[in-house]
Amino acid sequence: MYRLLIVDDEEIITDALFEVFSHFMPGELDVCKAYSGKEALDWMARTRIDIVLTDIAMPGMDGLELIERVQTYWPRCKVIFLTGHSKFEYTYQAIQMPNVRYLLKTEGYDKVTETVTEVLQEIQQSNLENLLLEKSREQLFAYEFMAQGDFMRHLLQKSNTICADRENIVNEFNKLNIALDPTNGVVMVLGRLTYPKGKTYTERSEILSSVRATWDYHLSEQVNSIGIVDKHGDILWFIQPLPKLKEKLNDHLLRYLEGTLELIQEECFGSLGLTIGFTVCEKYCNWEEVTQQYDRLRQLQLMKVGDRIPIILWDNPDHISENSSNEVFIPLHKVEIMAAHLEANRAEEFLGNLEEISNTIQQNGSCQQIIETYFSIALILYSYINRLGWHNRIENYEKLLSLDTHPSMKDGFIHLKQIAEEIFQVKQTDERDRSSQIIDCICNYIEKNLSEDLSLVRLAEIHYFNPSYLSYFFKQERGINLSEYIDKCRIRRAKELLQDGDLKIREVAASVGYNSAHSFTRFFKKVSGMTPKEYRESLLVS
Repeated sequence: MYRLLIVDDEEIITDALFEVFSHFMPGELDVCKAYSGKEALDWMARTRIDIVLTDIAMPGMDGLELIERVQTYWPRCKVIFLTGHSKFEYTYQAIQMPNVRYLLKTEGYDKVTETVTEVLQEIQQSNLENLLLEKSREQLFAYEFMAQGDFMRHLLQKSNTICADRENIVNEFNKLNIALDPTNGVVMVLGRLTYPKGKTYTERSEILSSVRATWDYHLSEQVNSIGIVDKHGDILWFIQPLPKLKEKLNDHLLRYLEGTLELIQEECFGSLGLTIGFTVCEKYCNWEEVTQQYDRLRQLQLMKVGDRIPIILWDNPDHISENSSNEVFIPLHKVEIMAAHLEANRAEEFLGNLEEISNTIQQNGSCQQIIETYFSIALILYSYINRLGWHNRIENYEKLLSLDTHPSMKDGFIHLKQIAEEIFQVKQTDERDRSSQIIDCICNYIEKNLSEDLSLVRLAEIHYFNPSYLSYFFKQERGINLSEYIDKCRIRRAKELLQDGDLKIREVAASVGYNSAHSFTRFFKKVSGMTPKEYRESLLVS
């Protein structure tokens, strides 16, 4: 989903354009509006903006000054100047700026929508071309990348020891050409990938390369970063602002990351069919603290990020439950992999490994090996249930650690499978319920705040959700676009208020979120087939 910001100090123009584009590409184009340059910059600080449609001549901060500020926040943002001025100096200044187009207001709505469509196509084409370029670059630097990844994984295991010798760590970074400064703090982002079903190892590797290319394309102009695949198959990125942008980007880095990660999620889902959820540090951490910070991100991810939920979570101490415990490490290599599958909600992989191990150990293992394998797997399941407090949700879980309650070892392994299936079913139900609860809360908020800002960005902020996937989940849950739902709520409430003959049309308009009575009238007639006045008169007749 792309985001369009409309800026004009004339409210009637802003509202009219907002209404046109709100229904132009529902589900694909999120539309925001601002009545001044200052208000537009507030939007820039809150969320990623892909296209700005703005007047040039505005009081306070004109469009040219605004765009210079905009491209500091979001350098890939495209600009369309829409103005009533045809003076040469305005035109000349506008065409000198990168990613800018120039339209006169007299050219009409059709020309404006046509231009926005062309710009969207340019963005999509540019993204595709740059992705291909980045993929080629990645192949050239594959060897160096592998060496860097091996070192960073080594550092991740015991950063407090490795980074204690500052001179040595600086030399290591230089030798491996790691474009990060080990003397300054780093921001960490943990990404959980859920691949489309049926993909082979090679196909997954290709998808992973595409994810890296997407990441580099969107972030390389603002930050230095390196990403590694951890033992659970997730990607951990280490991030620092580019040295030349450090002072300028420092305070804006987290918002910049949030908006860009959202875009990366959309592109991965749209072009690769890949769902990816991110867990992000809220602040820089020292390199000595990397191991500890990684453990925190993993705990938060395992507790909050369900499989196939493309969410962005921020590390906060309140997210970590007092009852949370560290991972259970199993001495058997394959059983350890199963623990990772359980935590990541990979049901198919976990159950497949369980069947393989069960068959192999029962056919070829000694009595002691069979018992050890059983209890290794049982302990994973038992600990998981205990940590999440699911004692009343999983039947017969207590039999996991009582091997003598099973008639045979074969029955014991069957019980392990049954418990695992119950766990995955509960997790699936919880994820579905969590999504439903979020949508119910949003619907309730909308109905009670029709006169307030109901933009997708604002609703996402209030409910701690990703804007694009809030739209996606809402459509999935309710069967209509979020904007359609808001319109239905507004028209229903407007009809209720119009029954009160003492209320003026502009008062009704303001109550349902329209600053302009003219815009409200146009909206009401488009939806109901009559103006508010005609509707009120029809009530008197009936």
